[in-house]
This record gives sequence, structure tokens and C-alpha cells, in this order.
Amino acid sequence: MKEALKKRIIVFAPHPDDETLGCGGTIARRINEGYEVIVVVITDGRYSFSVVLGIDSDPTPEELKEIRKNETIRATKILGVPKDNLLFLDFEDNTLATHEKEVEEKIINIMKQYTPEEVYFTYEKDYNYDHQATSRIVRRSVQRLGLPSIQYQYSIARPGTCGVYGRIRPLIDAVMNIFKKNYVKIDVTEFLSLKQKALSEFKSEISIISNKQKKPITQDKDHFLKNNETFFLDR
Repeated sequence: MKEALKKRIIVFAPHPDDETLGCGGTIARRINEGYEVIVVVITDGRYSFSVVLGIDSDPTPEELKEIRKNETIRATKILGVPKDNLLFLDFEDNTLATHEKEVEEKIINIMKQYTPEEVYFTYEKDYNYDHQATSRIVRRSVQRLGLPSIQYQYSIARPGTCGVYGRIRPLIDAVMNIFKKNYVKIDVTEFLSLKQKALSEFKSEISIISNKQKKPITQDKDHFLKNNETFFLDR
């Protein structure tokens, strides 16, 4: 008897770690449910230290690129993603807005190859420009292909990086979207410890790895460790 094809989902992460922060629990849950999960990391994340912390050496952007890639490999392995299902497009950090057509063609080819039931990508109103560009690109790609994929947008609005409004905007949007019936929660309680273990691999985000650092980039990891992961839903 011919084996039934697995249902597939694709998770698009603008930077190495977004996939785990935004939907690590959902990734683990979907794999447990029998889905094949593909994770696509679009940029190399090389400039997070220079942009957020003003650090350009120890590590250099090129060194940080490799650090973050290896962290993502370890983290997604913990979540259950096979290494062959982890794709790095290696566009330079902070440049997606100027490479949208090129990124779009790559994403379209990936979607043609895997034909996902569900697609996950960053929220269109996130404060980061690469996140916004990812949202635009993925939505256009789904539309161009005419895929029936359900589109889940996850928000990475880290506390303290955008002032008070940056912290409460996701809540405001959530309340507004309840009335539009396109705001969903996925229970990841069973997989929370797995997500926590995966997040611990991102030492460059949650700890001090440089002699020039005074603080980690992500100072509130627990913000991303909740029983429910929330998404803005498009069909």
C-alpha cells in the first residue's frame, strides 16, 4: 500500500531565532501531530549586535552570522526539525526591503517544492523592517501561486525595544482582531519545556558572549514562553 503523503507546513523566519521565539511550540506540536515542518531562515542576522548594542567586533558581523546559524541548527533540532528541512537563504541582515523580488522568487520555488498546508511568517505590523518585508513577500508568494495554505502571522515585539506602545500594540491588535475573527491561539503547553530548551541554545540573544557586552539582546525570554502561541490568521 502506498504511504500517504505527509501534510507540510513552512515557517519563514526573517532572522535566525524568530522561528523559535514566535512559534517554537507550534513547530514541535505540528511535528508531533505528524506534519512535516520546513523552516526557512531568510537573512543571516549578522547585524543584531551592531544595530542593538553598537558592537562591531568581538564578535564581528561575519562571526555573528555563523554563531546565529549554528544556534538555529541546534534549536530547531531540539524542536524536531530534520536538518535537511532547515533552509538558510543567507540574505544580508537589514536588506530585505531592497531585495524583495529576489527573495520572492526563492520563496515561490520553495513553496512549489513543498506545497504547504499552513504557512507561518512574521506579522505585517512588527516594528522590524525585515519582519515587515517578510510578511509582504510571503503573502504575495502565496497569492501568486494561488495556494489554499492557511497563513499564520506571528509577532516578535520584544518588550523594551519599542517603548510602551511597542509592548502593548500586539494586545491592541489582538483585541481588534477578535472582532474580525482572525486571531487564533495554539495551545503549546505540552511542548513548552521543549521550546524553553530550544531557546536556551540562542546564547547570543539571551546571554553575554562578548567582552564588550553590558546586557543580552533579549532580556525577557519568559515573554516568549507562554502556554499559548498567538497568530493573526489569513485564509
